[in-house]
Amino acid sequence: MDVARAKLRAARRVAVLTGAGVSAESGIPTFRGSGGLWEGFRPGELATPQAYARDPDKVWRWYAWRYRQVMAAEPNRAHYLLVELEEKKGDGFLLVTQNVDGLHARAGSRRLVELHGNITRARCESCGKRRQLPPANEFAPPPFCDSCGDRMRPDVVWFGEFLDAALLAQVEGAFGGAEAALVIGTSAVVEPAASLGRLAKSAGAYLIEINPEPTPLSPLADLSLRAKASRGLRALIQQ
Repeated sequence: MDVARAKLRAARRVAVLTGAGVSAESGIPTFRGSGGLWEGFRPGELATPQAYARDPDKVWRWYAWRYRQVMAAEPNRAHYLLVELEEKKGDGFLLVTQNVDGLHARAGSRRLVELHGNITRARCESCGKRRQLPPANEFAPPPFCDSCGDRMRPDVVWFGEFLDAALLAQVEGAFGGAEAALVIGTSAVVEPAASLGRLAKSAGAYLIEINPEPTPLSPLADLSLRAKASRGLRALIQQ
């Protein structure tokens, strides 16, 4: 642990990847396992372009439920510890999240890439304009674009859709150039995010994983902490 703390403290370029395990401490269910968001559903029913084309009202009802859920949650200690780390590292820091709940931004993260979008926004199906959803207690889906009047969809990346190429290049550049990389609260199975830790390690970064359970990345990590996100980050960042 002392080596990891020293490596992280000395690193000028730090890249961080977070997954659903970080938000779980705010009461937001992970996707898999007992009580997860996919329990009783198949992703193809709710989170693909085909599902939306087949039954947009059903998809929007599910996303509206999730929107109310995330807006009732608050950032937890892990979110704030990552803000603290960002403040220490400045321009050499990048936080990449697979989460779509917006909690990192609400905690104060600024050098942030929301790789899979943000559930608190909608995107026009025709002109591509984005806008924030109204307050959760006032939201009645679907929203419509205030520019062209067409229906809007959730501003998230669904299964079968490609990530923005420029955004992915920025993220891969940060992990490929990092001196230390942290992978926190993710099962490390959803690509391309799952490859970011391996990319950092192959480029010479000191790789730290924080996750309660082993993942495919664990054998490659220089340090693999079996802990929840907040506890693992506290051990690394606060002495």
